[in-house]
Amino acid sequence: MTRTSAARSGIPEPKLGSLYQAVILDHYRRPRNKRELKRATVEVHLTNPSCGDEIGLQLILDEEGEGTVRQACFTGQGCSISQASASMMTALVTGRPIDDALALAELFTVMMHGDDTAKRDKRLGDLRSLQGVCKFPVRIKCALLGFEALQRALRDRRKEAP
Repeated sequence: MTRTSAARSGIPEPKLGSLYQAVILDHYRRPRNKRELKRATVEVHLTNPSCGDEIGLQLILDEEGEGTVRQACFTGQGCSISQASASMMTALVTGRPIDDALALAELFTVMMHGDDTAKRDKRLGDLRSLQGVCKFPVRIKCALLGFEALQRALRDRRKEAP
């Protein structure tokens, strides 16, 4: 049924906000890649001191050539936003070149600060469901915690490379 035919039939259309909330709750209740990762190439632990959210990010990197995030997993605890964001992030960056993962982290950060163009960028996938968080400044740090860990892990690893 198309949007127009649903409206004409009297069937209420689901609101975009409720669809986004469903995606967030799904990632919170059934997180992807939430587990310890054996033989991680790099590991970063961060805490949001304002609310107590914790993320431990573990990556296996293939550093041949341009480098790839072969696998990304996380551990930790916190609010639905921090945990769902980390779940979505690990699913999105696994298998991507390191430069792409860093670019996605930057794009997500820009979206979290209210950029309308970033909100429409399909490269963010499920992460677009978190766009409403930018209206709540105290929650932005929750959404960005996993990405801060990702950026730190990848940048620190590059500094260590010969």
